[in-house]
Order: sequence, then structure tokens, then C-alpha cells
Amino acid sequence: MSDPVLYEQHGHIVTLTLNRHETRNAISEDEMVDGIVDACARINADPSVRVAIITGAGSAFSSGGNIKDMHDKKGMFGGSAPDLRDGYRNGIQRIPMAVYDLEVPVIAAVNGAAIGAGCDLTMMCNMRIASEKAIFAESFVKVGLIPGDGGAWFLPRVVGHSRANEMAFTGETVNAEKALAWGIVSSVVAPDDLMTAAKELAARIAVNPPTALRMTKKLLKEGSSSTLAALLEMSASLQALVHQTKDHQEAVAAMLEKRAPKFTGE
Repeated sequence: MSDPVLYEQHGHIVTLTLNRHETRNAISEDEMVDGIVDACARINADPSVRVAIITGAGSAFSSGGNIKDMHDKKGMFGGSAPDLRDGYRNGIQRIPMAVYDLEVPVIAAVNGAAIGAGCDLTMMCNMRIASEKAIFAESFVKVGLIPGDGGAWFLPRVVGHSRANEMAFTGETVNAEKALAWGIVSSVVAPDDLMTAAKELAARIAVNPPTALRMTKKLLKEGSSSTLAALLEMSASLQALVHQTKDHQEAVAAMLEKRAPKFTGE
């Protein structure tokens, strides 16, 4: 069987493709969870990576939990209440932690339906670009469940509490046009243009110094939960570090000399 997650790197950009189109890229199976978690660890360990893109193979981004497995009470959906709790903690809940801990900016290229945990996976990313065919649904309530993968934490931070509540309480779909109006995505493009648009955005990010990129992401992440005083202290400490990098010196020199900079990650 092919890899559940395809890992492709071109220059400083990594593209992760969820590769289970026969299940519409369900992300509840152990193999898919392991594939996403392992890919995130690989990115963090590789200083040449400056930005990542996550997309889905076939017509869907991700259908979230495997409905057949829910019906048959298989995999993470089987067993007693303690078994189910452990199934979530040791299974799909590893995904939000891995994506949240990614040190590089992440773009979700949403090619089709992003349903339930698939919707939440897009919310874990830092930026989202949608195909005109994309739809989003925080649809757990439709199958009598709750967001078990951290969606109740991520979704309000992207769309605000009122719209997050509407999506979670109704379980209804949000099309690409509404997603753009609500600020879920930054742009909507024709299906054939999706990956081009995602890679263009990634390229605009990847031209910047990698250490400064990773530290900027860390500050933005910490800023969502820390006090202003704590964030200022962290900013001062990280700024002191990047002031010492060769890439900072190169960036300043390139500006003064009116040329394109060449960053090495040093």
C-alpha cells in the first residue's frame, strides 16, 4: 500500500499530501496519524525546510474520522470508555500536538471537503487557501460526537467564538465563498490553480531567513496565550539571538546594497 502521507521537498518548501483518497483522506487510522506525526518531526529536524504545505489527494482534503470504523466500532472507535479515551489520546490527538509544534509556517491547501477532524486540521495550520470546491464543516454533532481532536481550541482562534459556535452547534457546511468572507481562508482560487497559489505563497515566505521565520512563528504562537509582559521578555531574548546571526547581517547588507539577499540559516 502506498504511503499514507506523501512527503515532497522542492528547495525550502515541503508539501505533505494526505494520500488515502479511497477513504477521502480520513485521518483517524493509526497509519495516517503516524504519517502526519512523523512528517512533522522530519520537518522540524531539517533546517533546510522554511515552510510546509498540507493538502489532500483526490477530491477531498480530509473526511476526518472514518465513518465505517465508527459504525463497526473498530480502531480508535472500539472498546470500553477507558479504551476510547486512550484511543483518542494515543491516536488522533497526536496530530494537533505535532502540527501545533511545527516550527515552520504551515499552509493548508484545501482542495475539497474538510469535514470534522479534517476541518480542524486546516485550522491547525497558520494559513489556508481554498479551491472553489472546498467546504468546511465542524460536523461532529451530526454524528452525535464532540470535537475530540482539539477543534474546540483551534476553531475559535481562527473564526472567532460566535462563528465557531455556529459551525459547531449546527454542524453545517461553510462553502469557499463564505469561508473567505469569514476569514477562514485568505484566498479562493480555481481548483486547477490551488497548488500554484499555495506554492507561490510558500515561496514568498521561504525567501526570508529561516531562523527569523521559526522564531517569528514561535512568538505568534506564544502570544495567543501569554501575557504582554511575558511575550515582551521572550521577544527580547529571541531578538538578541537573531541579532547575532549571519542572516541578519546579510539582510541588512543586501538592503543597503540594493541586491537580493542570500540566506544560509546561520
